[in-house]
Amino acid sequence: MGSSYSINSIASKISKCTACELHKNRTLTVPGHGHPKSKLMIIGEAPGNNEDKNGLPFIGRSGQILDNLLNSIGLDRTSIFITNMVKCRPPENRNPKSMEISQCSSFLDMQISAINPLVIITLGRLSLKKFLPDIPISKARGLVHQWNNYKIFPVYHPAAALYKPTLLPKMMDDFKKISFIINEFGN
Repeated sequence: MGSSYSINSIASKISKCTACELHKNRTLTVPGHGHPKSKLMIIGEAPGNNEDKNGLPFIGRSGQILDNLLNSIGLDRTSIFITNMVKCRPPENRNPKSMEISQCSSFLDMQISAINPLVIITLGRLSLKKFLPDIPISKARGLVHQWNNYKIFPVYHPAAALYKPTLLPKMMDDFKKISFIINEFGN
């Protein structure tokens, strides 16, 4: 596919956005971070407090779990691109509202087009909903789905393992499949 926008120009547009109420309380926008031509793009839901202060996605406790999951399959943040559905922190770390996700969706679409990843990993139900709105995460996770020209691979959000540690083995199993998917479809 390809895009006329670079990841940096998209980040610049995001930093100036005032389309929804979330911009009023942000410290920094969190456009995303990582390799601009990665085969793997990870999409979470929304930045949290640590992310808002630093402008980087997944650097809090959920980020530690994500890093461990990536490391378990020989990947790290330098080789992938990580972003969220919305680029500003919702108040009190609440879930982003549908309107907020909608207002931010053009930025995410530009990022997907610019990166043109082989596989998009959705973290949690809200990011899954963009691509597969009618399938619950419990049914979609761990399986490859097709969306437009992209492979979508849904997994539980790392924060879920903070509240329900019994999910971690399922998440580890799902992440093990990612290496196989990249090898199978990457040639």
